[in-house]
Amino acid sequence: MDYKLPEDFHAVLQIANAYERLDEALQVAEKIVAAGVKLHPNMDHAAIFTDPPHLVAGPLKTVGYIAGWDTKCYPSPVDERDYINVPSGLPDGHPALARGWFRYVAVVHPVDMAALNQMIRQGYGNPFIHHLTWGIVPPERKSGDDFGYACEVISHMVNVWQRIGDHLKAEPGTLIMALPPEVTQHPQFEATLPELFDGLDSASHQVETMQGGGFLIQFFVLTGGRIEVALRIDTQQTFNPKSVHKISEDEISTQQTDS
Repeated sequence: MDYKLPEDFHAVLQIANAYERLDEALQVAEKIVAAGVKLHPNMDHAAIFTDPPHLVAGPLKTVGYIAGWDTKCYPSPVDERDYINVPSGLPDGHPALARGWFRYVAVVHPVDMAALNQMIRQGYGNPFIHHLTWGIVPPERKSGDDFGYACEVISHMVNVWQRIGDHLKAEPGTLIMALPPEVTQHPQFEATLPELFDGLDSASHQVETMQGGGFLIQFFVLTGGRIEVALRIDTQQTFNPKSVHKISEDEISTQQTDS
């Protein structure tokens, strides 16, 4: 297989639902690849809920992760409760990447007792893996100009969204596209969008400008928000604040079921 998980995960992090979630991620990856979608070897990121944060951020530091990787935190209103997402990241070329560790880990902690109580009631333990995100390999560039390539990327991810949904026989979550400002502000962008979305229902996608530049296009592939895919190109920060708010508020819950 061309994709991998951390060889020493369980030696670093003791997380009750890790075996279940990691095994599920591998099963989903096999189906995604069978659908003709190319994945990066390492996951794009994992989202781990914890209180206090050092239960996760501390062990990650021993692996080589840098806490507060992009000097930002991301408010996350999950289940109508307030959480804060603080990313940890691995530098390019770090040896832990060769061992299968994720590029980023979103360390998510509750802001107050209401959020903590909601987190604990989910029954997965503290800490627990909320979701794992596979990275999609960007399409090969065919267009000579940046806007043309952006259109190729968007069309590619619309096709990926449809193919994964068909192959898993489950409607994916919202296709959330955070795009470079030079794309969203391009004079032809609005007129080109309907063609790029190829008849996709307007409720199935969201388009916004990527803070810090680059592309971050993502969606969940299973109900309950357990497994996600993301395409990332030239991003200067781990996440896009508006995307995090949308995902936290509408796409995920600490209560994860198939219903």
